[in-house]
Amino acid sequence: MGILVRGEPLSWEETKALSDYIKEHGVNQFINLMRTMKQRKYEGLKWGDEIEYLLFKFDHQKKRVYLHRKTQEYLERLGKHNCNFEMPVTFVEEYGSFQIESTPNKPFLDDFEELNNVIRDMRHRRKELMLLMDKDTETVLTLTNFPRLGCPDFCWPPAKPSPHGNVSQSIFFPDECINPHPRFPNLTRNIRQRRGKKVEINVPIFKDKNTPDPFIEFPDIPAAKPDHVYMDAMGFGMGCCCIQMTFQACNLDEAKVLYDQLAVVTPIVMALSAAAPIYRGYLCDVDCRWDVISAAVDDRTDEEIKKPRKEQGALLALLNNKLLSTL
Repeated sequence: MGILVRGEPLSWEETKALSDYIKEHGVNQFINLMRTMKQRKYEGLKWGDEIEYLLFKFDHQKKRVYLHRKTQEYLERLGKHNCNFEMPVTFVEEYGSFQIESTPNKPFLDDFEELNNVIRDMRHRRKELMLLMDKDTETVLTLTNFPRLGCPDFCWPPAKPSPHGNVSQSIFFPDECINPHPRFPNLTRNIRQRRGKKVEINVPIFKDKNTPDPFIEFPDIPAAKPDHVYMDAMGFGMGCCCIQMTFQACNLDEAKVLYDQLAVVTPIVMALSAAAPIYRGYLCDVDCRWDVISAAVDDRTDEEIKKPRKEQGALLALLNNKLLSTL
């Protein structure tokens, strides 16, 4: 998804008024692109990675670790510093004001020798980012989720939630922790306004002999389920980090085969790489961020929630008919 460079995104009310126009022209644009591109062939597979980093600040005297809301400063300094990079790389905004995303400046190709460049490129990106930091009090980590995200005083500089504000209205996640780029606060606001209420994220608590039974944290909040850790902001999902892989296949048929093959492998890789068992300071009975992200961006109304959800979740079908015929 491209980042907005100029202009301001529309509010939900403005978008709603244009929804029929957007649907009609969006479908027509997709059909025209498919007709134009479906026969196009490229020379070979191109691929790359996107790594998301969390920024941290240490207070050694108090023995505390905070998410460091310093994304904009680092990006400005990285932009000025870019001409001195040993290798061309790209750093961009992410949802949190404590996150940065990095990518190679150009894609890798379908050559085994390229595999030798991947780790080298990743190390170089981290090195360039670390050069800007105070070695004693700052660092960057590729951590899936900060365990104290949403706890009191989890960020630096300190910020308080704004339950009656005009963006997330979270009781846990301050709006200052959202990247100020217009895309992110507006997306947060629009999801809330389309739903007619805040997002509702409930993750099952991990129970041991010391866990209250039932575990009820917020008896006065109907959205908070018993025996679950409750979260109420998009930032709990988008504030997580990961490594993403992007592929450009040679043609449409190859893309469909690649999609189907990756869809089979993905659950295994997800289980092997699961690294997010703690939310809002509580140990949970999950170890993967998938359901948290899904709920964090769920813009459906109560009426729509009653219907099956198709755009996220379990794969409903394979795409390549030739592959299906060989099974």
